[in-house]
Amino acid sequence: MKLHFLGAAHEVTGSCTLLTTQNHRILIDCGMEQGADMYENPDLPLPAGEIDAVLLTHAHIDHSGRIPMLVAQGFQGPIYTTAATAALCKIMLMDSAHIQEFEAEWRNRKGARKGAEPYKPLYTAEDVSHTLPLLKPCGYDQDYALFDDVTVRFTDAGHLLGSASISVTVTEGGKSETVLFSGDLGNVTRPLIRDPQTPPAADYVVIESTYGDRLHGERPDYVSQLTRILQQTFDRGGNVVIPCFAVGRTQEMLYLLRQIKQNGLITGHDGFPVWVDSPLAVEATNIYSGDLTDYYDEETLELLSRGENPIRLPDLHLSITSEDSKAINFDATPKVILSASGMCEAGRIRHHLKHNLWRPNSTVLFVGYQSEGTVGRRLIDGAPMVKLFGEEIQVQASIETLSGISGHADRDLMLTWLSRLPETPKRVFVNHGSDTVCDHFAATIKERLGIETVAPYNNALYDLTAGVCLQPGFTTRLAGKKKYYADGETPVFRRLLEAGRRLMSVIERNRGGANKDLARFTSQIQSLADKWDR
Repeated sequence: MKLHFLGAAHEVTGSCTLLTTQNHRILIDCGMEQGADMYENPDLPLPAGEIDAVLLTHAHIDHSGRIPMLVAQGFQGPIYTTAATAALCKIMLMDSAHIQEFEAEWRNRKGARKGAEPYKPLYTAEDVSHTLPLLKPCGYDQDYALFDDVTVRFTDAGHLLGSASISVTVTEGGKSETVLFSGDLGNVTRPLIRDPQTPPAADYVVIESTYGDRLHGERPDYVSQLTRILQQTFDRGGNVVIPCFAVGRTQEMLYLLRQIKQNGLITGHDGFPVWVDSPLAVEATNIYSGDLTDYYDEETLELLSRGENPIRLPDLHLSITSEDSKAINFDATPKVILSASGMCEAGRIRHHLKHNLWRPNSTVLFVGYQSEGTVGRRLIDGAPMVKLFGEEIQVQASIETLSGISGHADRDLMLTWLSRLPETPKRVFVNHGSDTVCDHFAATIKERLGIETVAPYNNALYDLTAGVCLQPGFTTRLAGKKKYYADGETPVFRRLLEAGRRLMSVIERNRGGANKDLARFTSQIQSLADKWDR
């Protein structure tokens, strides 16, 4: 039994791992890379038509986005995933195809004038239509026989509606061993969905590490944070623009906004409009409002039992057409604009940034992870200017983050998840984290839990049966990586920035504290600043 790491190794996106047994070749996720490309990604080591099955942890494009490309290249096997993930993939993969086709059309219009070779999209809407019938919906906590010698089990990962950790049990030579793929593990006590569930026993574990070097801190009061930002921005006469992942985070924000409106927490701006400006987000919201009740937490189920829709609220407007989208910024009424993409790399959010970033009265509120090299990351890191549609836009709007609302588990939550395994695994593999974070989290697992742990690179190949690494993978960073860094920015410096943002969050949570405690806290911060102010 072998594990071949083909993506998201020492990188955050592009998850793809090949599990090879004596008789079968099984791909776990086949995601699209987003943001900066740190290390080379290998091609599939075999023709797509020779892959026997795909297992999909969840619908996010960095895990599912290249599956239609596999189909276009000849894959015809089953794609096992949860029912909710299958429902979300039907809209997300088609949306991705339309983006691919639009980009190809745009590139070819430009290229034709230069005599360039035609640009082909990774896949088309037709490829997606051939992919969807291959989806095999599964439930949580049930064993499914892929083949006579391979079974799989899906466990709720608490990251997104339908997200799962996947256990693959392989029987070879009369001996059975299990490889557990964590997928993206969720944060706890989030709106709508359940916390990550206890993982089953496994001999080997592949675990993500997005936040493997940091803690979210105490669970903040999301509603209070959001209320403050809305009130201050509306009082200035501005808009609150929220770059939002269309699936998952948009629906969580609607949940919080419904609470704010229901409790009348905003004063002087009754009936403030909320726009969801993303056709994909609108479709996803309809899926979240459907009958997938097996995936909801108890609080959401209680609301539904009372006939209340947890993500529908007064003055909610759903923008479908481009004309709807354009009209939003010609309305002077202070409003909330939820739009995709969540990292500001594509989609309608870029138009809203163009119309609001230069306005000192508006706020851009980030509510999700921003990968290195993305517009969202540059804004959070304090860029004074960003380029949108070929135009330099000055950043004068307030840039805020909603602390603690991450969809990913932090370091200690992931360690707790591992510690809850019924038996200690033989080895843990760490992936889906930025370059230094993968190594940091691997060392932490070994130190804290005493488990043999490694952070492989893209193209690393391990023989689990023999317990050896057959090839180490690509350890040389791609040329040009520096262009993704601001002056003086390094991975270590980015960790310092994250620590500073956490400090600001802690300061905010101490608002209203006892004067003597605040004075002591201030002195500690001043002493630290004096030491490093050089």
